[in-house]
Amino acid sequence: MPVFKPAFIKMIFVKGGIDMFPFYFDPTFLILLPAILLAFYAQGKVKRVFEQYIKEQNTSGLTGMEIAERLLTIYGLDDVKVKENQHGSDYYNPKDKTVNLSSVVYRASTITSIGVTAHEIGHALQHDEGYIFLNLRNALVPVTKFGSMLAFPLLFLGILLSLPQLVQIGILAFTAIVVFQLITLPVEFNASKRAVMILETNGLIKPYEFKAVDSVLKAAALTYVAAALMAISNLFRFFLLAGMGNNRK
Repeated sequence: MPVFKPAFIKMIFVKGGIDMFPFYFDPTFLILLPAILLAFYAQGKVKRVFEQYIKEQNTSGLTGMEIAERLLTIYGLDDVKVKENQHGSDYYNPKDKTVNLSSVVYRASTITSIGVTAHEIGHALQHDEGYIFLNLRNALVPVTKFGSMLAFPLLFLGILLSLPQLVQIGILAFTAIVVFQLITLPVEFNASKRAVMILETNGLIKPYEFKAVDSVLKAAALTYVAAALMAISNLFRFFLLAGMGNNRK
């Protein structure tokens, strides 16, 4: 469950269309503003909620590592390992079947650590069960990496040089990113739903802790909504820029 850091798109400036810059602000950039505002809000909410509950101990007294190992044993995921991630992010790696937890989650027995850990175990359960959206997301990873490297250069080079074929390839490449972000939503929401369920089912949280854990998971989920909205907004913007390029011919 990495904390989302919005990748702000470089501003494009135009004069009389899109062939002269950097003199005037590209009005299509305004399309991104709702996504940017949501990203700021989501980032702030994650920080507030995580910091609030990183100070509150969970009643089980178990650290993230202990919670992870207990849940993996309960659900028979003996081939999944738990690792401490020194780089500060939390995620499940389906390639080597590892639950990677940041030190503040791995070593702490807080509300935040128990919620984040259970979320990553939720991903491990998805992988074990062959959850369709997780499989689709994993299959799209290579395509998305390709798209993230080439989409922007192809799009803007194609627009500036009036090469519609490059624009079309760029938009297609970026579409893969949008699809990836959309598929990520049910993957993350389902993992959070599983997290609350497995914690409750196995008596690892008390009824009054439910709201706190749910707040942690919902705050993190909002960052993925912001990322999806950013991707969709950019795709719409690229279609408009491509149309402007065609109109100036």
